[in-house]
This record gives sequence, C-alpha cells and structure tokens, in this order.
Amino acid sequence: MLVREYMTPQPVSVSEDTSVIDAADLMKEKKFRRFPVLRGDKLVGVVTDRDVRSAAPSQVISFDDEERKLMPELHSLLARVKVGEIMSRDVITIDPDQTVVTAALLMLEYRISGLPVVDCEGKLVGIMTDGDVFKVLVDLSGIRLGNTVLAFRLEDRPASIKEAADGIREHDARLASILTSYDAADPGFRRVYFRIRDLPSKELQVLKEEMEKRFELLYVIQDDVDRS
Repeated sequence: MLVREYMTPQPVSVSEDTSVIDAADLMKEKKFRRFPVLRGDKLVGVVTDRDVRSAAPSQVISFDDEERKLMPELHSLLARVKVGEIMSRDVITIDPDQTVVTAALLMLEYRISGLPVVDCEGKLVGIMTDGDVFKVLVDLSGIRLGNTVLAFRLEDRPASIKEAADGIREHDARLASILTSYDAADPGFRRVYFRIRDLPSKELQVLKEEMEKRFELLYVIQDDVDRS
C-alpha cells in the first residue's frame, strides 16, 4: 500500500509570513495539530500546535475576538510574530511512492504524528497522518468483513500458513485477512492471525475444536464492533 493511496492530498498549508495568531486560529478552526509551511509551492518547514503554544501564551491564542480586545498590546505583538520565526525547518518528509509502513516507521522513530508528502521536485503533494495509518491498519485487518480472529503459533517453514488456511477453508470459513508476526514468537516459529467472515456459533465451535487438534491454536476471539 502506497502513501499516495492513503495520504490527504492538497493539505491546508500556511506561508512563512502567516502570523502566529492566524496560525493558531486556523488550527482551532480546522482542528489540525500541524501545518506545512510553504514558500511558493515548495515545502520549507512545519509549524505545530506545540510551536504555537511555545510562542504565544495559551490564554491569548484561545481567546475570542472580544476577549483579545482586552489585551491589545500583547495581541498586537503576537500578530507581528511570523510562522517562519517559530517553524521547524528540519522536516521529515516522505515520497508518495513509498509504502505506508515506511511512513508509520518514520512517525514511530521520530515521534511525530504526520509527514508532509513531497514529490521529486520538492513540491508538497499531500500529508500522511497517524489517522491515515490507522485507516490502513483497519483495511489490512479485514475487520469490516468479519469479527472473528483465530491466532496460531506455527512453525516458520514453507507451507505452514497454507496448511492452517486450508484447514479453516475445509469448514467453509472464508478468510478476510492473514497477518503474521515474529515479535512475540519463539525462534523457529511465528504467530499467524486469520480473520474469517462470520460463522454461526455452532460451526465456529466445531472449527475451533478441529484446529486445536491439528495446530497450536492460541485463541479465538470475536471483536465486539459495529461494522455497519
């Protein structure tokens, strides 16, 4: 899955000359935590809600127009502070043709909640947020197709996943997704998670009992979510 498939295209941005007050107002209006900062159509920085809070007292940027009139000098001073003075210039970006997993890894490593998406010419084409990554996780999980997950501890060898999948299919269960992980597994094994489309309770119990006989079944769980 590529970044270009899940990013938000044409994101809201600000210029270096945008005032801190205006940036704060825009964040409040759009309910965003960060904005790309552009010079023309080129990305030159990122301004976050943390940057804005550091530059302006929270009681000032949260006031409405009437309340700000009571503090005209301070408001006037902050209105002259520009985004270009407080923005982060060392911006972590990602290419639209990189994978979403790469974007997620960068966010995790750098502890950031969003990545500007920049093309080979340095132009901003989108933004990838942690919310976009969550959408990918949901899509990969197949949870919209079925609530039931069977988790196995399988040998890390060719065909082990196929054998378990074939065993599930023998009971007329349709697979919605297959995910694997080595992180919680012992050497020589892996954990494999099969999400299946919904089965009647009686048929699911039969499937569970048969899988326990043939494989190391860790658990069967049914997510309690509304898929409508």
